[in-house]
Amino acid sequence: MSDLNITIVGIGLIGGSYAKAIRKNIKTNKLWAIDINVDALNEAESSGVIDNGYTEPQYPLEHSDLVILCTYPNATMDFLKNNMRSFKKNALITDTMGMKNKIVSDILSIMRDDLEFIGGHPMSGRELVGYNHSDADIFKNAQYILTPSKNTSDSSLIMLKQIIKSIGFNKIIEMSPQTHDEKIAFTSQLPHIIACTLMNNASLDNNFQCVGGSFKDATRVADINSQLWSELILENKDNILNEISNFISDITDIYNVIKCNDRNSLEFFMNKSRARRKEMNI
Repeated sequence: MSDLNITIVGIGLIGGSYAKAIRKNIKTNKLWAIDINVDALNEAESSGVIDNGYTEPQYPLEHSDLVILCTYPNATMDFLKNNMRSFKKNALITDTMGMKNKIVSDILSIMRDDLEFIGGHPMSGRELVGYNHSDADIFKNAQYILTPSKNTSDSSLIMLKQIIKSIGFNKIIEMSPQTHDEKIAFTSQLPHIIACTLMNNASLDNNFQCVGGSFKDATRVADINSQLWSELILENKDNILNEISNFISDITDIYNVIKCNDRNSLEFFMNKSRARRKEMNI
């Protein structure tokens, strides 16, 4: 990989972490970044994380073998539409967005025939926003989801997997964009909605008494990037609504168990959750 030129588009939390992790773990020919945030580019360049930062994308795109898109969904589509002619022939493009079905379909519909695109989603992040909070070690031991298409070449997939493994991810899962969005609606987007709902509950109005570790753990992700997550949730609306409906049903069931003083069912409910949580830690 020492002959690769890599460009990261969007050097915020994920893009900045990607740049730092690549610089720390992979020898590349050039590592560049594109962003409209000049301060972030200057900081990344002056600290040696990237070789050069650009606000105008033409030069790095024309010379990059791999381009990693770390921007919001709508911004990503605008960027690709405006710069499709600038990409180097045979370049590989990948993204890091938390929804896949619509964005992958939209990207593939405008992709040049001499380019490849592989959808990606690093299952790692923080509630904080911006390059200042990026970290080379943020991806350690996390999962990474890839959504290759029937036209994805073996060589491109192997190269991308090597990079993903090299920057700390311990498991790469391949699935269709549709399956990704169905699963993420439950494992990622629903927990964010629940956390925000807890924080907005009237019981918390003007009263932070008796708030312990369990409440803080359950609401950690409520410190949320509202611009990004509102985009992600609305793009995955049908799957999210289905998971919310299922969750309402589950809450109703446990409500009735408690209402009926059914201790056996309550203990079974808790023992099952404890066993599953321990299994997830393995």
